[in-house]
Amino acid sequence: MHISRPRLLMLAASLLAVALPVATSAAQSAPAIAAFNAAFAKTTSFTYKLRSHEVKGSSVQDRVYDYWFMKPHFAKTLIESGDGKGSGGVWTGGDQVSGHQGGFLSGIHLKVGLHDGRAVSLRGYTIPDGLPQNIVATYTSVKGDLKEFHNAGMIDGAQTDMLDLKVADPAANSGISEQRLYLSQKTHFPVRQILFAGSTVVLDQSFLNWNLDAHLSQGDFPF
Repeated sequence: MHISRPRLLMLAASLLAVALPVATSAAQSAPAIAAFNAAFAKTTSFTYKLRSHEVKGSSVQDRVYDYWFMKPHFAKTLIESGDGKGSGGVWTGGDQVSGHQGGFLSGIHLKVGLHDGRAVSLRGYTIPDGLPQNIVATYTSVKGDLKEFHNAGMIDGAQTDMLDLKVADPAANSGISEQRLYLSQKTHFPVRQILFAGSTVVLDQSFLNWNLDAHLSQGDFPF
């Protein structure tokens, strides 16, 4: 059977497309984001640990946070280890945080602005910036080239999907030029995020010990 050259080229292109890694462009829906949104919709409150490594210039900050969240907008953190150990804060929506410092100052509670230097991390991240729904949202709100890769590797015993966003305008994104987010195929919640400024990793976060059925109440978030 004779196959014309144009048809042969089309067949070869089809076979090549099948062999390439599975990825979706920003113009298409990202299945991992849809799966997270569906899983998030089924939760009312959850807890997790956030291990964070941040770099800003020559400064480095390593922390482990305990996080509590209850819908619609109640969040609480406590720095378990690292710089500021023992400090914590509560956010209930809006532009204020109620918090305390660690050590002998832990009994003194203050209300400060959400972006106050005492309430943010080295790179200026706030309490709500560490919430999974807000992290996932940046992969659609920040302009750039978004691709999704399936079976991106095992993390904490579960296979992951990875979102990779090449940012169009890093200057408008706190200098971040690329964002990578790994989501568990088991829970569909984030398990790791890595942010780059050029070739330098400036944020490396691991999300640990998820409890997606925490039965929290408003009393767990004293403001």
